[in-house]
Amino acid sequence: MVVRPTVMEVDINNFLYNIEKIKEYVNGTMIMPIIKANGYGTHINFCTDVINSFDIVGVALVDEGIVLRNNGYKNDIFVLNQPYVEEIDNIIDNNIVVGISDFSFLEELGKRKDKLRVHIEIETGMGRTGINPKDIDLFLTLIKKYSNVEVEGIYTHLSSADYDSEYTKKQLDIFRDSVCKIENIIGKVKYIHCSASNGILNYPDSYYNLVRSGIIMYGYQSFDKTFDKIDLKPVCKLKSKITFLKEVDEGTSIGYSRKFITTRKTKIATIPIGYADGIRRCYKGDVVVLGKRCPIVGNICMDSLMVDVTELDNVKVGEDVSIWDNDIITVEEIGEKTNQINYEVISTVSDRVPRIFIK
Repeated sequence: MVVRPTVMEVDINNFLYNIEKIKEYVNGTMIMPIIKANGYGTHINFCTDVINSFDIVGVALVDEGIVLRNNGYKNDIFVLNQPYVEEIDNIIDNNIVVGISDFSFLEELGKRKDKLRVHIEIETGMGRTGINPKDIDLFLTLIKKYSNVEVEGIYTHLSSADYDSEYTKKQLDIFRDSVCKIENIIGKVKYIHCSASNGILNYPDSYYNLVRSGIIMYGYQSFDKTFDKIDLKPVCKLKSKITFLKEVDEGTSIGYSRKFITTRKTKIATIPIGYADGIRRCYKGDVVVLGKRCPIVGNICMDSLMVDVTELDNVKVGEDVSIWDNDIITVEEIGEKTNQINYEVISTVSDRVPRIFIK
């Protein structure tokens, strides 16, 4: 039973609505939902009844895949980032598919008797991981030595599909040539994918037979014009309650280091959410109380923050407070005021904040 007044509300119906809109947009192309980082902070990855409707899901870590297996997910789990050698036993035990891009890791897989399914990552210009296209022949020669290693996919990541069409098209050309080379050598591959949220919305010719839906699946924009292209509903709200209320005189200091001094008789509300819950200490913004913006005053504490509610006549202890409600205050506004992107704002909400699923 959840008793803490600070919670993240996660609307499952909005999530399912977004999935349907993405399906319409990609016109039947298979979707691999990316549910890494605990579903971008939403914990939707724990909603097994929802996740089990997908044939394949993407995570970043082997440990995230193990959590899914332990929660009853039966279908394919793909780890986007090449794991560590020490994780191979867990990969085998949990029937996890992994991305690979390193010769030495491939050699370690080849030493095993168990069948291992992999997707080959191609470096097309992200500058992170992936096989240099010049090394494909050599890499495939090594793969063919290992009968236990099955190439089930080929993929890459588009670094600038939100704003740089020339560079993105260059990446797509490199990827297309690499896919052709690989399939000419080893035959048709089950999954080919390169488009995450920005690629989905901006490059419909890049879908191949699988797309990786990320932030748009949770109802948030992946670039400024997202909502001009697709109708989405934000999935989560961060909420709390007023737990302490007081009226103080002019000249009263509020919070650590006396960073705020009242200039009038002021009504101060204390809200039990702080930087240990994911609210940046540097945040100088508002919260929503009774449908109105109220400014945060003083330094944000580890477990609480203080708000000036002087302008509210009927405010009381126990009143609902929204850190973001996706209407008056958005995650994009918070990100702008804390030098973050919306991905960061939702994915860094601490696990000590309970998630409440609304269906």
